[in-house]
Amino acid sequence: MRHKRAGYKLKRDMGARQALLKGLTTSVIEYERVVTTVPKAKAIQPLVEKMITLAKRDTLHTRRQAAAFLQTPAAVKKLFETFGPRFAQRNGGYTRLTRLGWRQGDGAEQAVLELVGSELVKRAEERRKRREARLRAAEGHAGEEPEKEEKKK
Repeated sequence: MRHKRAGYKLKRDMGARQALLKGLTTSVIEYERVVTTVPKAKAIQPLVEKMITLAKRDTLHTRRQAAAFLQTPAAVKKLFETFGPRFAQRNGGYTRLTRLGWRQGDGAEQAVLELVGSELVKRAEERRKRREARLRAAEGHAGEEPEKEEKKK
């Protein structure tokens, strides 16, 4: 019986399981989404939520706790500078788990674990990049026309 045994084993020994969970949690924080199997996504969901809760407090102690768990300093920096302020007014529910279907190779059920609100941020960034590209293109065309006129004369 597994009374009072929380978490998922994921068919791995303790060291491999801890490395897997730390790596996936770091990836979610760095890229704001990760595509993985459903059991792995369910296993890392509470860990990501805990990291964001640490970021909301933003003390030296919570930074050290996050740095001890996350694998890259860039993930810690992004966690405290981006996600702490973004989720400051939200009481939990920072992640969304969406099932995608079955993987072609082995039939494992896939899911995407993403941060709530990240799709809005990504869309805004894409819009900004497209706008800048259009402006550069317009400036490029406007800058080329006078040169052509000068060459004709």
